[in-house]
Amino acid sequence: MTANTAGPADSVASGSSGSGSSGSGSVGSHPSGSGSVAAGPSGSVAVGGAASTAPVTAAPGLEQRAKAVLPGAAYEFYAAGADEHISASEATDAWRARRLLPRVLRDVSSVDTGLELFGSSLALPVLAAPTAFHRMAHDEGEVATAAGVAAAGSLMVLSSRATRHPEDVAVAAGPWWYQVYWLRDRDVTRRQVERATAAGARALVLTVDAPYVPPRTTAPLPLPRDDELCRSVGAGTRLPGWEQDPSVGPGTISELRRMSGLPVLVKGVMRADDAEACVAAGAAGVIVSNHGGRQLDRAAATADVLPSVVRAVGDRVPVLVDGGIRTGTDVLVALALGARAVLTGRPVLWALAVDGAEGVSGLLDSYRRQLSTAMALAGAARLSEVGPDLLHS
Repeated sequence: MTANTAGPADSVASGSSGSGSSGSGSVGSHPSGSGSVAAGPSGSVAVGGAASTAPVTAAPGLEQRAKAVLPGAAYEFYAAGADEHISASEATDAWRARRLLPRVLRDVSSVDTGLELFGSSLALPVLAAPTAFHRMAHDEGEVATAAGVAAAGSLMVLSSRATRHPEDVAVAAGPWWYQVYWLRDRDVTRRQVERATAAGARALVLTVDAPYVPPRTTAPLPLPRDDELCRSVGAGTRLPGWEQDPSVGPGTISELRRMSGLPVLVKGVMRADDAEACVAAGAAGVIVSNHGGRQLDRAAATADVLPSVVRAVGDRVPVLVDGGIRTGTDVLVALALGARAVLTGRPVLWALAVDGAEGVSGLLDSYRRQLSTAMALAGAARLSEVGPDLLHS
């Protein structure tokens, strides 16, 4: 892979923009990384306020910057956790509780954060998780998100509750996957899958941890009421047939494979036995997730259950994880626990609100820089060298 001109010794969350070209995850020893990142359509316009001039990074304070420019109901919806917010609040602390055992006397003069995932070359193992209603954060919605993710050399998982059509997103995107709910109206599910497949989705992500969806906010969501797509997917405006089918079973996995011809990953897996069942039913991968703490409160932190899922199926399919991953060092811990890659949801929304496509690319580039720094200091020059021996038990 082509080396960028940013060294692993760059400061954590520096916010400097790297070139971020797709598949370019290698980081050399040059002391500065000032290459610009291309922004997507209307990338500097944020709904609710002017775009910030400060760089967007994976660092504390990003959520508060987004809160300052988002409509109140939009922020409440994005930030919401279930019930007492116990799972939501514990997620990040679970990653930070892990301690590392760095290696020394390793050649880390060049650090490569790139990987291949289901045929896509990515610059970093941090993907944009599926999240709903991006037009509440930015006028261009998921199109701006896709442009920012592509500029950073990563991959976006487009939500089936997106507020832009797959064809529009595909124009701005690099590689992307499509997230699926198995809906009560099977024809709606089929049309969504066929449309996403025709638009170029490279995989499907079946979300299985939301048979019912608790209310996220009591306020009306600030979505365009004159937009047919926003009405059809919006909370409080979508028809009953667009809600999830609570009777869904493992057979859905093979049905989606037949419907699309694409690999199907299953998202929302927290147990080893469920992971086994998903793989037996044809899943190409599993994503350990508790839905950002938005479904069942007091569900365990994903950092705590990831190892058991990896032990169960990690030798057969890629295991990914999301939930509370806020820094490149969190990413390193997840990889050491056995994840092939991670996904991040709310931080992408905060970055989109603050600075559109450029904010999203800056966020992901800062994850990459932080990860490369952590890898170098831990004695790992490439992702294949990150393993459980880096963790202090």
